Amino acid sequence: MRDGDSNVLSSVLDEFHRGDPATFNDAFETLFHQHQRAVYSWVLRIVRNPSAAEDLTVETFWRLYRAHARFDPGRGFEAWARTIATHAALDWLRTQRPETELLMDVAAPPARDPAISAEIRRKTTEAFSRLPPKLRIAAVLAVVEEQPHKEVAAALGISITAVKVRVFRALRLLRKDLQQQGITP
Repeated sequence: MRDGDSNVLSSVLDEFHRGDPATFNDAFETLFHQHQRAVYSWVLRIVRNPSAAEDLTVETFWRLYRAHARFDPGRGFEAWARTIATHAALDWLRTQRPETELLMDVAAPPARDPAISAEIRRKTTEAFSRLPPKLRIAAVLAVVEEQPHKEVAAALGISITAVKVRVFRALRLLRKDLQQQGITP
């Protein structure tokens, strides 16, 4: 990024934070256009539902709009937006019934019988959907999406150790659930 671009971005972030009626809406619109795609992608990774991700992206920016005074321009907009998006997605996940199918392709080693392989994927997806939302979100981001623990921790507003604990607990519950279904992970 060139110095001029950096100064413009810094100015936009300051205008957003101040909330001055003369410049606030333009600053917010600029930030929306710059970060909309990244927020949508992040939410989609969590909820695995494109329609819900669109709605949650709008909800995230509405929350950002209302919370502009709490924004710290020195810490960066994207990390703050990701944290708020994660909380919006977690709220949505909590409202979903556990039997709702989690839309994800879970990689499974190739089996000789495609029907068995499909059954294992289906049971694994169902087991994921039964995880508590806090554990599911950590496991999806860290294991399925292969996001670094540091990024997951920042997005969830928890420590890296807490991410590791949640992933460990999620995997333990998944293993137990799959074993009860007759699948040995």
